Amino acid sequence: MEMKKIYLFYLVSFIFFSYKTNEGRTKVGTKPPNIIFLLTDDQRFDALGIMGNNIVQTPNLDQLAKDGHLFKNTFVTTSICSTSRASIFSGQYARRHGINDFVTSFTDTAWSNSYPALLKKKGYYMGFIGKFGVGEEKDMPKNTFDYWKGFGGWGYYETINANGDSIHLTRRIGDESVDFLELASKAEAPFCLSVSFKAPHSQDGDERQFIVDPVFDTILNNVTIPEEPLNKDEYYNSFSEKFRERNEARHRWNIRFSTPDKYQTMVKNYYKLIYGVDLVVKRIRDELAQRSLDKNTIIIFASDNGFYLGEYGLAGKWYGHEESIRVPMIIYDPRMEIKGKQINHIALNIDIAPTILGLAGINIPEIMQGKSLLPLLNDENASTRDEFFYEHQFIRADWGHKPYIPGVEGVVRKDVKYMRYMHGGDTVVYEELFDKKVADNELNNLIDKEAYQALKQELSSQVDFYKNALR
Repeated sequence: MEMKKIYLFYLVSFIFFSYKTNEGRTKVGTKPPNIIFLLTDDQRFDALGIMGNNIVQTPNLDQLAKDGHLFKNTFVTTSICSTSRASIFSGQYARRHGINDFVTSFTDTAWSNSYPALLKKKGYYMGFIGKFGVGEEKDMPKNTFDYWKGFGGWGYYETINANGDSIHLTRRIGDESVDFLELASKAEAPFCLSVSFKAPHSQDGDERQFIVDPVFDTILNNVTIPEEPLNKDEYYNSFSEKFRERNEARHRWNIRFSTPDKYQTMVKNYYKLIYGVDLVVKRIRDELAQRSLDKNTIIIFASDNGFYLGEYGLAGKWYGHEESIRVPMIIYDPRMEIKGKQINHIALNIDIAPTILGLAGINIPEIMQGKSLLPLLNDENASTRDEFFYEHQFIRADWGHKPYIPGVEGVVRKDVKYMRYMHGGDTVVYEELFDKKVADNELNNLIDKEAYQALKQELSSQVDFYKNALR
């Protein structure tokens, strides 16, 4: 009888651990994985070689995607750094976390349900490097992390290292990542490192905008960036007059892309900053291998939002076009048998936190609105969302004569997108309705077409539904 009890115990244990570790088809009985989350700033979905861009140099990110899984339709629920980062930490839409500016910080209660706080509670050795990006510097949750090299605000590319020597910020972040891995290799716990780059974000207020590491300043110098076909006044003038009034995106377009020389310089430097990130990815992977940490360390790569490179006569982000709201994402899990899958299902920035928790075997709090992406790694037919709500609420009423950012609300489906823009509160000044079955680009605005009025009403009502349901 005693032998039967022992056998039953081992049988139940085997089934339990097989279930816990095989969600991603990983080996049975492995210890909790280490997790590295890499986040770039303002990197649009197609600023990767593996996404079809033959100018930007991202060999190491491309290899990471080939070794792991590439999510080709990843979107952010709000395209601005502070709000998107709050959504990434919390797994929540902005309607729920309420962080829509650059000064609102997480409350202690809200932060306690973030992925870093929950991993810390689980016993993970925690590290954070780079741009925290949410709230005021005095409120940054440094105590959550065993290793803290974060900074508040936007940061500066021209900085110094611990020895006081001049160094580009991206390279310093690489040094700090290697430093963390040395410490983590000695810790008696799994680790989670969040690396939050400033690159390729512009350095607003500086005439150079995209300040490149002098070490590789010469790359792309013999390349001519093809003219952006949508970088024309006729496309900007197709927006309503009220949308165009004092528009911040147009103001920044004038700074960055309004002449051929500006366009060449800005786009090349944007790509060079991404190349700097790519080199840090190589350093991290090399260091993991050198310390024999590579077989049990998951790497997730994403961006906080997209970026206009002159399309529609715009710069910046905020609005509802693909260039603004669609971002790259890669999940690499060395324990998985299947590699190189390209996943076309819709994934969101709010899915990152529940995915990280799922990888660590931690229950996902009900307050999180994102979904774990782990089922999609295994099953092409796994259930997924058919649509999502997009919003951008950062509107300042006191800008006066200064440039202005219209508010945005919309619904995105795989083939259809509806966006409405507000100028001063809830006054709708412009609407867009795009149907990819009609035209793959977002030039053919169908909002006034009679055949689309029922769909317009349906999607507009869906926006109103989400505004209340997602709080």
